[in-house]
Amino acid sequence: MARRTIETDIFGRKTDFEYSERWVGYSLVTLRLVMGWVFFYAGVDKLLAGDWSARGYLMGAANREGVLLPGLWETLAQDYIGIVDPLNVWGLTLVGLALLLGAAVRWSALWGSVIMLFYYLSGYPLENSLLIDSHVVYIMVLFGLGAFGAGRILGVDEYLESTALVENNPWLRYLLG
Repeated sequence: MARRTIETDIFGRKTDFEYSERWVGYSLVTLRLVMGWVFFYAGVDKLLAGDWSARGYLMGAANREGVLLPGLWETLAQDYIGIVDPLNVWGLTLVGLALLLGAAVRWSALWGSVIMLFYYLSGYPLENSLLIDSHVVYIMVLFGLGAFGAGRILGVDEYLESTALVENNPWLRYLLG
């Protein structure tokens, strides 16, 4: 089993650590697939419900005591629900599908994090935590998947990055990985 060392600077402190390539690969693929399924299932479940809408959730958030940005949630529920509902359903579904396939993982992780940030802010104050809840954990997992370029491990991004299109346009690598 190949062991490697990563040397990095974290908060101005030089550090290094050994890791196992095999186990890092397995863990990244597993995390990507699990997060992909969480997003994909949430989106498809809402899509298949037929009558699903975020209106009730947003109005509940707008009226919750101590909530951040109550006016925003009420405005989204009343004036923009025709945009919010499809963005929510298709955002979850497509982010999940991209993670499952390992396609445009960095781009998908960014938008998945945006979705989770909105869920986090609309759910504040938190019922079961002081500052950190599952939405923040999801954001951090998505950050890690993007940082490691997890789509390059048994994913479509591995293939895409070897194409002439990406080789001739290296900026596309920022979306892939």
